Amino acid sequence: MTIHHLEKNNSILNTFISEIRDITLQKDSLRFRRNIERIGEILSYELSKTLSYASTNTTTPLGVKNSNLFANDIVLCSILRAGLPLHQGLLNYFDGAENAFISAYRHHPNNTEDFEIIVEYFAAPSIENKTVLLADPMLATGQSLVAVYEAIKKHGNAKQIHIVAVIASAEGIDFIKNHFPENTHLWVATIDDELNDKGYIIPGLGDAGDLAFGTKL
Repeated sequence: MTIHHLEKNNSILNTFISEIRDITLQKDSLRFRRNIERIGEILSYELSKTLSYASTNTTTPLGVKNSNLFANDIVLCSILRAGLPLHQGLLNYFDGAENAFISAYRHHPNNTEDFEIIVEYFAAPSIENKTVLLADPMLATGQSLVAVYEAIKKHGNAKQIHIVAVIASAEGIDFIKNHFPENTHLWVATIDDELNDKGYIIPGLGDAGDLAFGTKL
């Protein structure tokens, strides 16, 4: 797996990351969603540099201009519900992409800290021989991403997979390395070192889905 850690290079991205972490600014859910979306746009731009391009002629009112234009069949797949603002940021740049949505959540069968990942819903076009962008803002234990990958690969063999995350844990990255194809790319804004005993990223930012859309029952 190739890891692209964007925070290593100073840019305006670091401001957006700081704001989504800030416990005071998090109270503004609109600002939180918009910052996740903007982080998605930055990740999209960097990711786009590694995709395929083809020489194409564009006719203007005064002549013809040859350019190298994007030439990939992309399926953008997001994990509900936390992935929706990140999905929108990716879609702002890859506006011709097909879209897929999948649910994955932590189930605590014994009301303890132990959990299993349940995948209940998947709506998608064919992913056969296409480039799949798998968006999940928080890559914590990595179990959700692996469960999602096991579900979607039943619907076709992707040409390539790009995982797009806002915050990842070092432990989660190590976990998914062993479950995704070797040519997978991980695009992540920032990486934190620790998980707590509940499997949440430390310092992280809390629950991205709750911060974006309100607390759930």
